[in-house]
Amino acid sequence: MHQAIDWLVATIGAMGYPGIFILMAMESSVFPVPSELVMPPAGYLAQQGEMNIWLAIFLGTAGSLAGAYANYFAAHYLGRPLLLKYGKYVWITEEKFARVESFFHKHGEISTFIGRLLPVVRHLISLPAGLAGMHHGTFTLYTLLGAFIWCTILAWIGYVIGENRDLIMEYSHQALIGVVIFSVALVAVYVWRHRRKK
Repeated sequence: MHQAIDWLVATIGAMGYPGIFILMAMESSVFPVPSELVMPPAGYLAQQGEMNIWLAIFLGTAGSLAGAYANYFAAHYLGRPLLLKYGKYVWITEEKFARVESFFHKHGEISTFIGRLLPVVRHLISLPAGLAGMHHGTFTLYTLLGAFIWCTILAWIGYVIGENRDLIMEYSHQALIGVVIFSVALVAVYVWRHRRKK
């Protein structure tokens, strides 16, 4: 893990801001580049005066959106026709697909926002959004909001802690636990309010 962080600090330092954008775009698509190993080193470089932390956060967020859109468009323009045509062979009927589509039309905003904050899910949440044809503007807004919050948390961890790699990983895990608790609470409130409206 230490070697990975050393490599990413060196890579981001050499590539600069484009490196943050590219790595976070990869992290948001299907490539296994953990954001926990990208944004804290950027924050550390900002603390050293080699970067501007807000520009690093902006580019990390923009990279996350770019990667998310790669998944969104792949699912929408490639996955959707394939599922509608061949889904029945893997037990995905048109009825099941319609239910997923209906769910995302009703709850796409909260699903996309929460999905951007959670590990593993953040790589995948763009796929059902694309399959369901979620509105571009709505998808962009909630993807940006979730990605901005997560990138900001990680960048400031690196900025405050500096180059102590063990502490960076420890605080990143603590931040992840906090985000999961926040997400569960937000979903509970959302479900409660949704049921009250019925």
